[in-house]
Amino acid sequence: MKILIAEFAVGTDIEKSLIPEGATMLKTLAESFVRVGHEVYYPSAGTEIGAGTSLKSTVENFGQVVEREAKKCDAGLLIAPDGMLPELNRALEENTVNLGCSPESAACCADKVLCTEVLKKAGIRVPEIAERAEKGKKYVIKPRFGCGAEATSLVTEFEKTEAFIANDCIASEYIEGKHLSVSLIAGEKPLPLTVNRQFIEFGEKKAGDEENSEKTGISGIKYNGSLTPYRTPRKEEIYETAISAVKCLGCFGYVGVDIVLSDLPYVVDVNPRPTASLFGISRVMKEEIGDLLLRNRFGELPDSVWIEGEYHFSKDMLGELFGKN
Repeated sequence: MKILIAEFAVGTDIEKSLIPEGATMLKTLAESFVRVGHEVYYPSAGTEIGAGTSLKSTVENFGQVVEREAKKCDAGLLIAPDGMLPELNRALEENTVNLGCSPESAACCADKVLCTEVLKKAGIRVPEIAERAEKGKKYVIKPRFGCGAEATSLVTEFEKTEAFIANDCIASEYIEGKHLSVSLIAGEKPLPLTVNRQFIEFGEKKAGDEENSEKTGISGIKYNGSLTPYRTPRKEEIYETAISAVKCLGCFGYVGVDIVLSDLPYVVDVNPRPTASLFGISRVMKEEIGDLLLRNRFGELPDSVWIEGEYHFSKDMLGELFGKN
């Protein structure tokens, strides 16, 4: 089969800091599909991943390249910022077989307010979205549409200022606990792959930071890699929560569910696309992710996967592997 894998950072070169992580996911997927006998094509604005065939693209024509090349391929998969994913997945879906989430499901996951409402209505525990700060509590301030701890802060106070509203931010309660994620293949029979430990760094911001002058107790939140798998006696409870989340959101294909494990598991984000954890998973999982994604769409998934050993990586490691060019 001919497989199109389109990763936004590599395909547009619009933000060079995102290329190492994007290239890692792209290379991991491409190599897997090639190992199981398929041809891989990917849009690129200059970055080469050493697997598959690159197709010249730019930030201006990325969507057109996806649409054009999808017609020549048997199936495709997209990795892009959550806010852009619905439109791009629609272009993919109209021209080939989409191995990932539907545009509708991707749109629901991308909207943190809507996603929270859907999960809460289904009885899945989520951090509450707050309208005002209460003394003694902590809150996570983040864009309503965003991914990868982008522009995210931990605060003890907040006000819904004009800037807050203009930036379309939300404030959700901060849940103390272990920061984990579940990687799984969502579909008719969801297949959990691993529980991963996420390394989240909290960096104090200067009190005089003009952008945050109306908040106090501010810490920046940054994702810096993960450990795969994270071994815990609560694995089945965590898996059950993640599976319930992707089912009620109608997800399909590779999905990453971010969870804070407190007294109970809380779903804090659902990523309807491949995530960086895939890099570690591919090093401990016997099965090929490319084969699983195709079997999810065209055949039948196994009941479980074989995981052996563990793997830890940081974002800095990805930068060294793929260059911060």
